[in-house]
Amino acid sequence: MDAALFSPYLDRWRLSHDGTAIVTPRARLLPVRRDGQPLMLKIATDPEERFGGILLEWWGGEGAARAVEVEGDAVLMERAMGKRSLTAYAQNGRDDEATEVLCAVIAGLHAPRTKPWPDGLVTMPVWFEALEPMARSHGGWLRRAAEEARALLAEGVDERPLHGDIHHDNVLDFGERGWLAIDPKHLRGDRAFDYANLFCNPDMDFPDKPVAVRRERFERRLDIVVEHSGLERRRLLRWILAWTGLSAAWLIQDGDPAEVDTRVGAMAMAELDR
Repeated sequence: MDAALFSPYLDRWRLSHDGTAIVTPRARLLPVRRDGQPLMLKIATDPEERFGGILLEWWGGEGAARAVEVEGDAVLMERAMGKRSLTAYAQNGRDDEATEVLCAVIAGLHAPRTKPWPDGLVTMPVWFEALEPMARSHGGWLRRAAEEARALLAEGVDERPLHGDIHHDNVLDFGERGWLAIDPKHLRGDRAFDYANLFCNPDMDFPDKPVAVRRERFERRLDIVVEHSGLERRRLLRWILAWTGLSAAWLIQDGDPAEVDTRVGAMAMAELDR
């Protein structure tokens, strides 16, 4: 365990260990309790991850896990104790239900708030910086994705704070509190972007159990998202294409395969060209 990393916060926030530490590429997490309440202590090890706690705090537990304490790289948040999994739903014939849950969570995150937005939210043009150079060097469908992204970013409509990484394992079962989001990316932009994020998952982590790349599921998800979000279908498709292009660009940069993004992007292009 990263004892030196966790110890200052365990002492300061009166926390006791309640499980084994979890290591991710961008953070260290430790299940803890305070006064009997199950919580999760998360310490960012990547600058980008640090700002997610600020957005959790701003949401105030509405649509997302409640931030109990936020300080520097650390956030103490309520812990998901439920057993249900949206990935399991999607992979076992309940993808409609999983998609409806994701739409409801996104709507809760996007609900109007009276307080000012958090400072320092990253804009969509900055978030999409990797796409243009990759489209120039690789061409093909990435060029079309970059064209759509460029046009969408110029329009800049319906802007609000975004989660930025909505997928089946970032929306968890919090028991009586229902399904709530974790691990936001501290973005601002068109609300359609958050809905576009869900279309490649859970296949990104489980390519051997295809759901998102199946055409009938793609089309059904489109219907569900349009119905629940009120988004115009063509606009949603454009954002899906832009998002899959950006995700593919990141993967290619890292030397990883981008098959899921490529297949979902191809389906979005086919729908746009009908």
